[in-house]
Amino acid sequence: MQIILLEKVANLGELGEVVKVKDGYARNFLIPQKKAKRATPAALAEFEARRAELEKIQAGKLAAAQAVAEKLEGISLTIKRKSAMDGRLFGSVTHHDIAEALLALGFTVDKGHVRMPGGPLKTTGEFPLEVALHTDVSATVNVTVAGE
Repeated sequence: MQIILLEKVANLGELGEVVKVKDGYARNFLIPQKKAKRATPAALAEFEARRAELEKIQAGKLAAAQAVAEKLEGISLTIKRKSAMDGRLFGSVTHHDIAEALLALGFTVDKGHVRMPGGPLKTTGEFPLEVALHTDVSATVNVTVAGE
């Protein structure tokens, strides 16, 4: 399916590009999230009429994300969980737990923005994790998992 991107999408394209994606990705994710529209002649004409407005909105989102990233960079979180003697946790620390800890510090971060390349944390220790606030902006947060 041919779509017009209404904002920058990671690994797909920039604002205003016409790209071809699988039908399900467009119907189930991009179009409902208002990140894209079907590439019809009428939609292309409407996009060109609104291009300046969309670029201004994107610049505002980028500036806001950069401001939050500066405050968030280098923040240390401590999360306590029950653990065994050898440091393994009874359970794990997930995206949701880190997003809640950041919310307690006053940062509104969606759990989908927390990048955990190794999966949930299952041992005690210190882990540097990335928080992707925008497709171009990310901040590193140090998470310390302590045993109880």
